[in-house]
Amino acid sequence: MALMRKAAAAISAAAAVLLAIPATSSATPTSYGTLARENFNHLPLGPVTAGNGWSADTSNGTLTVAPGSTGHGRELRLHTEGNGRAFLVFPDLTAPGNSYWARLRLRVDAFPTAPDWAHWTIAEASGSDSPTLVRPLGGQYAPTDHGNFWGVGSDRGPTGDWTSWKTSAPATAGKWQCVEFHLDAADNRVTVYFDGVEQPDLTVSTDQHGGTSDPFTFPTFDKLKLGWQLYQADPTPSSYDIRMDDIAVSTRRVAGC
Repeated sequence: MALMRKAAAAISAAAAVLLAIPATSSATPTSYGTLARENFNHLPLGPVTAGNGWSADTSNGTLTVAPGSTGHGRELRLHTEGNGRAFLVFPDLTAPGNSYWARLRLRVDAFPTAPDWAHWTIAEASGSDSPTLVRPLGGQYAPTDHGNFWGVGSDRGPTGDWTSWKTSAPATAGKWQCVEFHLDAADNRVTVYFDGVEQPDLTVSTDQHGGTSDPFTFPTFDKLKLGWQLYQADPTPSSYDIRMDDIAVSTRRVAGC
């Protein structure tokens, strides 16, 4: 009987210790792991303004969940008029070491052909501690080279407003692509991949970018926007349709779409 009382006392003491240990928040990112994921399959069809861990940012634009183009699952369709915007926003996205990978399937039905130098953004990462906007996926219509070309860019920071587009990375309309980017705070490096292939011409870093002679430095990231924004008024065409699916953000590279 005495042994049973001693055992019960030991169990009670152990339970008290466990209760005293503070619980770890499930929102705290681990050293390696998924920070955000969305494939839209669990959202109802029709207009949408929020999902699992994300909200919408629109102006003359809409987000709609639609049946998948391939006949499987669902996808997000974004529509804008003129120089409007339509983004899904991960508002509390932080990563260990201020570095992460992002991957998504993407199709842009048409890119601008006017005005000259029309500039568009697909992804924008930012942080509340700095005005710098990092645009790891975007591009520009270059009349001198008769097309739209992908480029990494930035705005509002010490390096100014720039998009380092390259003719080696033409933007093709009406085609699904698996696009990835890596934000590496070690040297403020942005690396882009299309369909699993690295695009070294698009890489920018602290001292190699398209802005002023100042160093390009990341903010402490806490927000990621994915969608579409065109900045010039009265563009041609006058409206834009973009499709997205299989979004994943992680502390390490995610498998292909």
